[in-house]
Amino acid sequence: MISFTDVCKLYPEGYEALKNITLSIEQGEQVFLSGHSGAGKSTLLKLIVAIERPTSGNIVVGQQNIAALKRSAIPYLRRNIGMIFQEQKILYDRNVFANVVLPLQVTNFDTKTRAARVRAALDKVGLLNKEKADPITLSGGEKQRMCIARAVVHRPTILIADEPTANLDSNYAQDIMAVFESFNQVGVTVLISTHDEQLLGTTSHRVLELGHGQLVT
Repeated sequence: MISFTDVCKLYPEGYEALKNITLSIEQGEQVFLSGHSGAGKSTLLKLIVAIERPTSGNIVVGQQNIAALKRSAIPYLRRNIGMIFQEQKILYDRNVFANVVLPLQVTNFDTKTRAARVRAALDKVGLLNKEKADPITLSGGEKQRMCIARAVVHRPTILIADEPTANLDSNYAQDIMAVFESFNQVGVTVLISTHDEQLLGTTSHRVLELGHGQLVT
C-alpha cells in the first residue's frame, strides 16, 4: 500500500530532513510514527501525499510512484488519501458543514450526494448536531473531529494524521484515537504521527520511530 525505498529529502538550504528511509505499510494496517520534534515525521507524511517530493529514492502509494508522478496527476492521488494536518487548516468564516464539504467540491458529485456524505461523515465522528455551528464555538476535541470528518468525507483508502492529539487533554485524545480505530476496523489504512508517549505505550499497533531523519525502529 505504502512503501519507501532508500528515500532522502534534502532541502535547498542543505538541511537533510530524511536519510535513507526504507519502510512498508500494508493495506488495512494501522501504524504510528513516533519521534522527537524535528525528527522528520511531518516531512515523511507530506511525501506520501506529494506535498513534498523526495530528493532521491522511491515512494510507492498504491501502485503509483510518487517521485515520477506528474503534477496533473496529484489531485487524483489525493482522492484516495485523507489528511489531517497539525495546523488543522480550518476556515473560520464557514460553518462546520461548509468546512467538511470542501474535498467534495472538486469532484463531480451532485449537491444531494455531497450533503449525504457530509452528514454521514459528521455522524461518524459524533458531530451531526453541529453541522450549522461556527468552528469558533467548538471545543478543541470537536474541532479535531471536524477535521477528521473533512478528511474522510470522500471515503479515502488511506488516512494520515499529523499529531492529531496535540494540545488535547487525555479524554479528548482517547476519543480521537477511538475514531481512527473505527475507520481502521473497516479496512482503512491509518498512519498517525505522534510524540505522545502515553499513547504509544498503550497501543497494540506497530510503531515506527524516527530520530534525526533516520528510521530507528
